[in-house]
Parts: sequence; C-alpha cells; structure tokens
Amino acid sequence: MSSESSGAFGAVTEFVLKTTPPKAPRHLLVRPRLSAIEDSFREHRLIVVQAPAGFGKTSLLAQWRREYLTQGAVVAWLLADGRDDPYRFLQGLVHAVRVGAARPNFGRLLVEGATAVVGELEGVTTWLAELAMSALDLVLFIDEADHLPEASLTALTYLMHNAPSNLRVVVAARSGITAAVADLEGYGQCAVIGAETLRFRLDETIALIRNRFGARVDADTCARLHELAEGWSLGLQLTLSAMERESDPLSVLGSLSSSAGGLRDYFVDGLLSKLPAADLTFLTSIALVDQLHPDLCAALSSHEHAEEQLARLMRETPIFVASENGTWCRLHMLARDVLRARFAQLPQKEQAQLHGRAMHWLAEHGMVEEAARHAYAAGEYSVAFAFAERCFYDAVRQGHQVAVLDWFERLSESDLEQRPRLRLAAAWVLARSERHDEAERQVDRLLANPDIDDELRYECALIMCAAAYFGDDPDLFVAMFKPWAGSAPTRDPWLLQIHANRLAGNAILHGDPAQARRHQQLVPAFGGDRPAGYVARWGGLMVGLSYLVEGQFRLAEEVLRPALAGAELGLGRRNPLSCMLASLLATAVYERDQLDEAAALLANRLDVLERTGTPETVMYAYRAAARVAAAQGSEHRALDLLEAMYSTGVARNLPRLCVVSLAEQIRIHAGRFRSETCRALVQRIDEIVQANADRGPLWQKLVIFFQTLSHAYAAFSVQNWRGALEDLAIAGPQADAMKIGRYRIEIMALRAFALDNVGEDGVPLIREAMNLAQTFGLARTLADAHPSLADWARRVAKESEDVGAGGQIPRAARPPVENKNAAPRALPSMGLTPRERDLLEQLARNLSNKEIAIAMSVSEETVKWHLKNLFGKLDAGSRRQVVRRAQLLGFLEGGGAT
Repeated sequence: MSSESSGAFGAVTEFVLKTTPPKAPRHLLVRPRLSAIEDSFREHRLIVVQAPAGFGKTSLLAQWRREYLTQGAVVAWLLADGRDDPYRFLQGLVHAVRVGAARPNFGRLLVEGATAVVGELEGVTTWLAELAMSALDLVLFIDEADHLPEASLTALTYLMHNAPSNLRVVVAARSGITAAVADLEGYGQCAVIGAETLRFRLDETIALIRNRFGARVDADTCARLHELAEGWSLGLQLTLSAMERESDPLSVLGSLSSSAGGLRDYFVDGLLSKLPAADLTFLTSIALVDQLHPDLCAALSSHEHAEEQLARLMRETPIFVASENGTWCRLHMLARDVLRARFAQLPQKEQAQLHGRAMHWLAEHGMVEEAARHAYAAGEYSVAFAFAERCFYDAVRQGHQVAVLDWFERLSESDLEQRPRLRLAAAWVLARSERHDEAERQVDRLLANPDIDDELRYECALIMCAAAYFGDDPDLFVAMFKPWAGSAPTRDPWLLQIHANRLAGNAILHGDPAQARRHQQLVPAFGGDRPAGYVARWGGLMVGLSYLVEGQFRLAEEVLRPALAGAELGLGRRNPLSCMLASLLATAVYERDQLDEAAALLANRLDVLERTGTPETVMYAYRAAARVAAAQGSEHRALDLLEAMYSTGVARNLPRLCVVSLAEQIRIHAGRFRSETCRALVQRIDEIVQANADRGPLWQKLVIFFQTLSHAYAAFSVQNWRGALEDLAIAGPQADAMKIGRYRIEIMALRAFALDNVGEDGVPLIREAMNLAQTFGLARTLADAHPSLADWARRVAKESEDVGAGGQIPRAARPPVENKNAAPRALPSMGLTPRERDLLEQLARNLSNKEIAIAMSVSEETVKWHLKNLFGKLDAGSRRQVVRRAQLLGFLEGGGAT
C-alpha cells in the first residue's frame, strides 16, 4: 500500500507489525543500572540509544516499555524502515498512538480528512498539538531510526526538539542520531546511551547465565565467558544458545578458542565474510596492533582515507571497542583473533613490513613497549632489545609484569649482562611470583658488580624482601629489611613508597596493624609522579589487609573497593595486583553476607593468585570462595576448593597454605560432628608443623594458632567440651597477640557455647560476641563457626529480646520463586478506564458476562457496553482476542496463555 493511499486508516494492515512491540525475550535480564526509573534517565524527556548491531538496544527498549507500563504511562511503539517517507512516518506515529493508547480516533482528521496532505513538518506539528491536548502521558519508542530516509530523519529531529511536556521519546539506532540531538544533550535535555554503557558487566553476565543454567555453570566459567564476549550482548546470546544445544554446557567454552564455535562462526561466517574485500583487507592489516588510532591505521594500511574507513566500520560493525575519549579503540578479542589468523597467512615479507610500520609509528609516539614487540616480530632483534631496555624497568614500576616476564624468557645471559636494567626488571617480576630462586640468582648477579652503589644495593634488598614475602618466609623478610628499616638511601618516590609498604608488612607481622596504617599515612605526597601509582595501590592493599586482620571489615571495604576499581581500570581485571585486592575485598563483602558479590569478585582469578599472589591473599581468596560455596549449599564444592588450596601450597612450597586448608576442612567437618575425619586432618596438620619445626618464630606463630584452633574444633566434633575449652584458652591469647580480631570474636563465641554445654553460664560471653560481630560488620562469623552455635545464639537473642546485640544470625539468601500461574492483573494505564481494566481481568479468567456482572456488581448491559468499548480500543473480534491483544500491548499481565 502506497503512502498516498486513503480510506479507513483503522483498516490499514501494513502498520500493524510496525506498531506492535516485540515480544520480550524469554530470558531477558532486567539490569537495574539501566532501569528507566534511574535518576540519570527519569529526568530526561528524550533518550537516544545508539550502538552497533548486537548491543541489546531493542532488549533495553523492551525492558523500559514494561517499566513505563507498570507506572501507568501510555506506551506507543514504532518500528522505522527505509520506506517511511515523511507522510508514511506520520501515519506510523498516528497508528502507534492509536494502538498504544487504545484511542482509535486519534489523528483522524490529520491523516484521513481534508487536511491529510500537509508539508513534511506541518503534519508532525499537528500530531504534537493533538497529543498535547489529549492529556495522555505518552512514551513513544522508535526503534531502528537510522533506517529512516533523510527527510523523515528531519521530521524526527523536529519532533524531538518540540516534544510537549506529556511526551517522552526514546529512539534507538545504530548511528546518525546523536549528532541531531547534540544541542539538546549539551543543555542536559537529552540522555545518550552508547555501546560502552550497554555492555554487560560481570555481575550482569553472571546473572544472565545463572538465569538460564542455574548452578550448572559456576562463577569462574561465567567470568571466562564474559571476558571472551567482552560484555557484548549478542556474543553472550550466541554463546548461551550454543550452550543450550549441548548436553554439557561447559564444553562450549573450550570451542570458543578453537577454529569452530558459536562466536567465532558468527565473526567468520556471519560478519567478516559479508564485508567488502577492501574492508576485510583493511581490518587484516590493522589487526596486528592491540590499540588502534586513526593515524596508526593510516600508517599500517597506506590508505589515504583510513580515518573515514575506520570511523565507518566502527559505526556499522560491532567488532570495535572504543576508549573513553573516543580517539583510540581496539578490536573485539574474538574478531582480533580471527583477523590475526588471516594476518598469519600473509607472506612473511608482508608481515614483517607491517610490523615494521607499526614499530616506527609507535616509537615516534612514545609507545616504546609496544614498539619493542613489533620490532621483535619484524626480525629487528637488536632494536627490540634496545627498546625493551628503555621501557621495561618502567613497565615493572607501573605493574605490567606479564610483558616483562615474556621478554625475560627470550633473553640470553649475555643479553642480560649487556643490559643490567633488564636484569633488574626481571628480578622484580620473578620475586613477585613463585620463582623466588631465580630472582635471587638475578640479584646475586647485580650485587657482583663492584661498581654498585648504595641505592642499588637497597633496591636489591627490597627485591629479596619481596621474594621472602611471596615465599611465605616472614622471618627472612624481616631480617632482609631490618638494616634499611630506619631510613631509605634514596629520594626516588617509587622506592620510598615501597619502603612504606615494607614497614607496613613488618608491622602486621608483629601484631600491630594500626602502625601499618600510620606508615602509609607518613609517605610523602608525590603529586602527579606516575611511577608511584602502582606501588601506591600496594599501599592500599596493605591498609586493607591491616583492617581485615583487625576484623574491621567495614573499614576494609571502604579502602579496598576504590583501590580495586583503580587497579582494574589501570592494570586490567586479571593483573596480579587486581586479583590480590579482589581476594581481600571478597573476604570483606562475604563477612557482610554479600555472597554473590564475593563470588563475582573471585571469579576467574584464583588461577592468577595461585601463581603470583602473596600467601595471605591466596589464603583469603580460597577461604572466601570455599565459604561462599558452603553457604550456598555446595559443601562438596567448598571441600574441592580447599583441596585446590592445599595443592597450591604443595606446588609453591608454602606449607602454611596447607595448614590453613586443613584447618578450614576441619571447621566444616566439625560442624557435622564428623569426628574421625577431623582426627585424621588434625594429625596431618601436626605432621606439617613438626616437619617445619626449623622455620622462624614469626612463621611458627602464624601456623601454631591454626593448629591450636583446629584441635579445638576437633574436640567439638566429639563433643569434648572440656578439651575444647582448654584449646580455646590457648588460641584466645594467640589471637590477641596477633591482633586478629575476627578470630578473637569467633573464639569468644566458641568458648561461650562450650561453657553452656558443660553446664556453666556462657550467655554473657555469647552476647558480647554477638555485639562485637554487629559492631564490626561480621554478619557471617557466628553462622560459619558452627551450626549448633549459630542456633544457640539465635535462641539467646530471642529469649533476651536483644536483637540489637547480634541476634539476627544471617542465613544464605534464597531467591523468591516466581509464580507462573499468578492471577491475571490489569496494569494501571491511561489507555483504559478503571472499569475496563476490571472487565479485562474478569475476561482473562474466562468468566461469562453474567459472572462478570456479579463479580463487578453491575448489570449485564453495563458489561456489554464496556466490552464493546474494549473490542474497539483493542481492535479485536473476539473475547479471546481482546485478552491476547491486551497481553501483547502490556495492558494485562499474568494468567499464562489464554
């Protein structure tokens, strides 16, 4: 039907699909941060959602449509297409209001009367005027607005600039709309949502996958899928669809990195293969670099229009990830892998030539680290090593350890002899991993130089302190640092911050966490000195650790949360420091009963911590992960995690990890009174302590505490309350000496429970423990100590009516069960009168007119009258069709299919 067609507009069928909203996906995830009622969106009458294909624009609009309907707004929907000339676009607007507002006479004179033929903007003006006089609170959704012809885009722009106060406009498009509303955005009258905002965050990805697969897919797998898809909505949906087709959903994850798989097939067959040859050649030539700039792309492709080509591909394809400032971007990980595979098929000479171009451009623009990599790939080894010597010591200072370690594997001993700064950088990286012996060898080579000065000797001592700390040798750590503890022979801000970090670590080991924080406060202000940033984050880690040791979990969270956010932004989510900060923050939020967040913080990070985490952070991470699993009812998963922690202790020769792992297992089994299992585990702890009797007193102090506490729990397992009290009487002073506040409260509660079981009064002691737990935000401590203890504490709190003292012992939260057979409910809407909404609910219950009349206390004639109005408003021909149309348009929810 042409745009000039006339006649009864209600009978026009070509607009039915254009104005019928899409059905919300079965597994649509409602993301609270993108809710229409959020302050950032609620205050704007105009919202533009602009992003390439596959970022979930239509899904977001479906979420918003439902939210607006629940608020009682009238919602109109229009799907734009390339045939929508101005007059047809106007017809679509009119029909959208008629359908959404259930007003079949809206705009009758505008499109059917004598004034039907109007100019491009006069018709929109008339539409706006009639809407303004209608008293409707209307939300107009226009999807795929980028398909509109230029004249219709002009009409849409006019509509957005002249919308009355009772009209809210939400426009979704791939491109071309933000420029038209730039002035409105500048004045704060328009909110623009781009691709980066639409990307799924990790917690949203976990929620999406759990919504479809439940507990079959763990948080680690969710995090790996999230990192592969990089938050891209369509990528996640393709992956989840592939997982649903497999009997083992986890098998899909392995296929994503192979030559076949859901996402790779999409890129190869569904996207890249459809690009013009020139675009594919261009993408292949720029895929070798990690970060893309228009000028860099021009240098690589030798194309004079490279900037325009890059901008067009960024608009039209979803394979780019833009940076915050919009100048730099990068290829999506999976697209980059596919394109690099194509790059590897180019002749070697052409590959070397492209790497050489990248090397020269990056070096000229001060990006020496990246230039070194491309120089090596181009076969320019001497140039590559020269670049590496210039930048890799600074890379270590900024926390980029992986790149330095990769280069260390390429260098021979003679290369290191010629480049001592590379050796120094390698020593730092090796010390911060499990390769402590290699770090010591590199330091010995540096110290063998007769011309070494005091500052370098001091730095070598700091490296060996790091190796001792990562190797869980606190006594050696203290001994290596002691000669330099009084003053640092340097003015280097980076080394001064490390000095403060070492002082903080020393204070924590000696049971003085508050002094550790004081050392951090006394560090001189470095201003904008960039190298201090990475080690300053280490300072944040030491402060957070000091609060955790004391049991101040609220304060720990306040310090660790911004520290982790900064580390992830600057270093990446799987950087060793980011993972260590996450392990401490996960412990803090777990103790405050935020189980899902704790699991998300640790997801896909334990493997990094196993190799490069300090012993403390590895223990905190595994212990938190195991306790989350146990709290969620997966005791077998908790025990498996603790066994993995034990294996890590064996692999890295960290026996304290083994002791803590066994101690946690004993606590779990003691809660089930498994006495024989506890006895065997305690024996293993005793053997480990005996085998390491030659270790220093600081290490012994840390381990013997867990040994003593494990003996107490073993006594609990056989209900030997007197024996438990004896062990707890030893463990309590040990906890006090080390200032480990959480364990002090746990031991206090265990003593109270044991006293109660031997007939003595333990109530005052448990009340004090509950009060302290509430003060410090320890919502899980008493619940985790022992199930029987937790039950007794609840009874004490209830009997004394002292809930404020900690009587509310938390339990694992269970999500509400959705009732799919809920009674039908008509949503509040200006489109239907209250009587019509009541009648709609009765129709959905399949009641007859007589039954409806009785239920509504009206006559049958009144029922017939309202029913006639519903038939007209909803353009329906039967009672069944009325209900289905009402469900489709959002006037009715619940009741299942009718």
